[in-house]
Amino acid sequence: MVLLITQMTPIAQGRDWERLLIGESWEMRQVCRMIELVGPRRATVLITGESGTGKEIAARAIHSAGPRGRGPWVAVNCTALPENLLEAELFGHLRGAFTGAMQNRVGRFEQAQGGTLFLDEIGDLAMELQAKLLRVLQEREFQRLGSSETIKTDVRVVTATNCDLMARVEQGLFREDLYYRLNVVPIAMPPLRQRRSDIPMLAEHFLAKICGMEEVPLKSIAPAALERLCDYSWPGNVRQLENAIEAGVALSGDRDMLEPSDFPLPQSNKPRSISAAAIPTIPVPDGGLDYEHTVAAIERSILAQALQKTGGNKKAAADMLNLKRTTLSAKIRTLEAVALN
Repeated sequence: MVLLITQMTPIAQGRDWERLLIGESWEMRQVCRMIELVGPRRATVLITGESGTGKEIAARAIHSAGPRGRGPWVAVNCTALPENLLEAELFGHLRGAFTGAMQNRVGRFEQAQGGTLFLDEIGDLAMELQAKLLRVLQEREFQRLGSSETIKTDVRVVTATNCDLMARVEQGLFREDLYYRLNVVPIAMPPLRQRRSDIPMLAEHFLAKICGMEEVPLKSIAPAALERLCDYSWPGNVRQLENAIEAGVALSGDRDMLEPSDFPLPQSNKPRSISAAAIPTIPVPDGGLDYEHTVAAIERSILAQALQKTGGNKKAAADMLNLKRTTLSAKIRTLEAVALN
């Protein structure tokens, strides 16, 4: 299911959850609008996006945007524990349920009663645990390890991943029924390179935060340094920007202004554009040519090369071509239609 909001209504300012999301770009306004709509509901939410885009921050905003914000917030990284321990972590266990279970333990689902359970890196969840999670989501009940007692659960589940879950479904690594159960409301966090207008606001936010943590007077960023930040492509997204600001504060020493030299960023990795001289000339016969099919053939060749280089991964191919995944998919469908005509 893809929910696209084409008309944006003003969002009231000052709500606590909005303070978690920094930015005024169209992309972030759309994320805020989605959270405003889904926050009060019970529906499961799947947050997707590259590493460092702020998926957990968005999940916290969803939790805070509804009545469950008064309940507990519990976060679990699905890659942090091996499968056998992760099951006990989620559902709890009785003493003696397995080797090392020295006492009864309440699981994360119980800890999150009346609130939100956030499952990060859900794409790496083992298949056996996927089946158990699906049952909990469907039946709203579970059992601790080693117990036959059924426990009812009132938990809002929000998950996040930086991988293409549908591709994992196609590879047999993720259950299709669980995918659709988690993907009731999808929210895609945009990479920082797609919302560069938010960089000055983010930089100011992180600067104030870091100066406060370091207990130093608030510094400022020189215009040339800010221009450098805005020109960079940020493959590590918002997390990388925060780290860069922290490094800048450290390297600026006693100066009250951060200069370009305080940001030793890697060489820019912005996608290169092919110069006009490097593009082969397409001869136009005296009798003319079919323009649409010719242009489509060139575009098809570019897309095919990108997909080949990424092993058919559409998200990676879209990133290689500096496109959104949905745009790449739409282009493929259009080119297939042109080929049939």
